[in-house]
Amino acid sequence: MGGRAGFFEVEILDGETKKQLCFLDKVEPNATIREIRLMFHKLYPRWYPARQSIKLDPKGKSLRDEEILQHLPVGTTATLYFKDLGPQIGWTTVFLIEYTGPLFIYFLFYFRMTFVYGLDERFTSSPHPVVNLACICHSFHYIKRLIETVFVHRFSRGTMPLRNIVKNCLYYWGFAAWLAYYINHPLYTPPSYGKKQINFAVIMFLLCEAGNFSIHVALSDLWRNGSKTCKIPYPTKNPFTWLFFFVSCPNYTYEDKVILINREINTNAVTRNILNFLGQNRWGPGSVSLS
Repeated sequence: MGGRAGFFEVEILDGETKKQLCFLDKVEPNATIREIRLMFHKLYPRWYPARQSIKLDPKGKSLRDEEILQHLPVGTTATLYFKDLGPQIGWTTVFLIEYTGPLFIYFLFYFRMTFVYGLDERFTSSPHPVVNLACICHSFHYIKRLIETVFVHRFSRGTMPLRNIVKNCLYYWGFAAWLAYYINHPLYTPPSYGKKQINFAVIMFLLCEAGNFSIHVALSDLWRNGSKTCKIPYPTKNPFTWLFFFVSCPNYTYEDKVILINREINTNAVTRNILNFLGQNRWGPGSVSLS
């Protein structure tokens, strides 16, 4: 039976069993998918909007929140399909967890806690100034990331599956521990070329941190006024943004291919950068829509 007085009727079926989950009567034609998610949430409180995938076809793509019912290829009685995405976690929370871990994990090795290098080395300090400098650079990098997460980043997707947080944290926290273990080890030896190598690496590190920040600001500007439409970033008068001529997200170029290389030239810890390069090349493309 069609809608009455210009209203739509929306039937929501389980995407797997095709069982009817609910029937929404008298839905406004200009209702958005987000509003339909909220209606569905009232009937099924355990499935909050971020956990819902609403589709026109069980095997199709999820409809976006801003899509309008009357603009979809449906009649006045629309059939939609629901899939449970599982527990979700907000991207801001994800980034705060990911970046806070490396900051504190590094200090466990820097201060040489008892369980790290043994009783004989507990709470001792390295005689090499470059070890202190490495700790400052590492801390600066992750404090900057935390500040950007709160004040700069905007996200086109609101949440991530909760199950992925373990994988992400293992990556960031594990590599931070690996790097910190060798740099703060009692047997650590400083860079072969001395101060020249260290000074060069620090200058490049700071330049690339500035470049990374500039790109994050430029990407954030693409999502002003709550826009969810993906836009193409272009270079600005800021020379740090000129890498947009060559790649879509130069923040990864500055951060993972240059910042860490120079940090590791500074300390002779090269192995972590190889695995970091492989990890970011795997996950980086999926973060293009996250500024």
